[in-house]
Amino acid sequence: MFTHAVSFFFTSLIAISVIVFLSGNVEIIIIDFIVTDKCPRFKKITDHMELDIITDNAIIYVLIAWVAIFVTAKALKVERFGFTIKPYSLTYKNYKVQSALTRLLGRTRRGVRVFADVSVIAGFLMMGFAFWFLFQNIANFFVQPSEFAELTVLIPGVTLTSASAILYFLLSIPIVLIIHEGAHGIVATLEKIRIKTGGFAIFIAMFAGFVEPDEEEFDKAKKISRLRVIGAGATSNVLFSFALGAILLTNPMFSIIVPEPFLGWFYESPEGVLVLSVIEGGGAEKAGMQANDIITMINDVDIVSPMDFQKAELSPGDIVNVTILRDGQQTTIPVTIMASPDDPERGLVGIMRDNNMAFKPIYNFIEWNNPQLSMFLLWLWMISFFIGIINMLPLPILDGGKFIQTIIDKKMSEKSVNGIMMAVYAFTFIIFGLNIGLSYYKSGWFTI
Repeated sequence: MFTHAVSFFFTSLIAISVIVFLSGNVEIIIIDFIVTDKCPRFKKITDHMELDIITDNAIIYVLIAWVAIFVTAKALKVERFGFTIKPYSLTYKNYKVQSALTRLLGRTRRGVRVFADVSVIAGFLMMGFAFWFLFQNIANFFVQPSEFAELTVLIPGVTLTSASAILYFLLSIPIVLIIHEGAHGIVATLEKIRIKTGGFAIFIAMFAGFVEPDEEEFDKAKKISRLRVIGAGATSNVLFSFALGAILLTNPMFSIIVPEPFLGWFYESPEGVLVLSVIEGGGAEKAGMQANDIITMINDVDIVSPMDFQKAELSPGDIVNVTILRDGQQTTIPVTIMASPDDPERGLVGIMRDNNMAFKPIYNFIEWNNPQLSMFLLWLWMISFFIGIINMLPLPILDGGKFIQTIIDKKMSEKSVNGIMMAVYAFTFIIFGLNIGLSYYKSGWFTI
């Protein structure tokens, strides 16, 4: 069963309804996007809906939503439709998946064959990329701390605490998993491996999608066939993210994703960040900074977008040289960094800045007038890409573990295979866990 316990599903339309209902009228604010030179990431990639009652009690509302789902499922007696209900889970199995996949394959056999072959190569590439990123990230922590990408696990109600973040996440997950599991199933059908069932399971706020091949047929299949089936899921997610990314290159907000070496290919760089106003009594006001100034540099760090302020690594009490444009004239002024009212250890210049994505797409043939749609597509891109990549890490619950085991299987004794896999799992877990641990050491658990 290709189950993905690290993936999460919306806790049904009831959960979304609860969140939206409780949110009421909210103010939407775009906050603190970060991108590194080497690998794009989000520290906080969401439009945050300011509502403390939701943010502070998100886990409670997720649990309430689950209780609503459980009670509703019991009342409707959904067992009649193939569901299995338990206090902690809701599972659905469909035994007619094979016939639907066979009909689909009949129209796309040649393309699916090419995709299946590509999936094997892509599986190795994605696994290599995942390890490269994790190793490089650890090195950055000690050598280039500003380039260290902090990692967090997306858990609704725990690390996902804002109503908007939960909503975008819950809407994205089913799309990603349908693509992922559908790819597993259709390639298995191509390789003449029978699919017994397909479906999904909800464990409170965690979703596991699956297709369940006949284990005996899968084990007897050629090694290359099994590799094609295993690699198809992650490959489909990454290819989908590439297609979505190509569309989003026409969106100014997608500039936060594009690595800096390629920004110039698709976006016109802004002059800097516009100052909307200065904070009374702050360092910027005392230094003579004014509204409509454009900040272009802090010390030796170029400032072309709001996310560049993070690279300046501002600490309260520091005196920094801020270069500004005023009426077309460039000047540099010393500014004493003030402490953030919310976090005394976080330094602020003392301005209200324009947080709009100032990068203008070169290829702007699509009008993006809906910021909520833009943010949802950014979430969808992020989740599709990273689920694809992370899924190829060799861990027991991920496709990467099955991929490695298939490669070494039947070349040595079962005892030797099990020993090697345990060593691989332990090594991967240490590397992945170290990234999480270093993230916590640097900033604690950050929430979205």
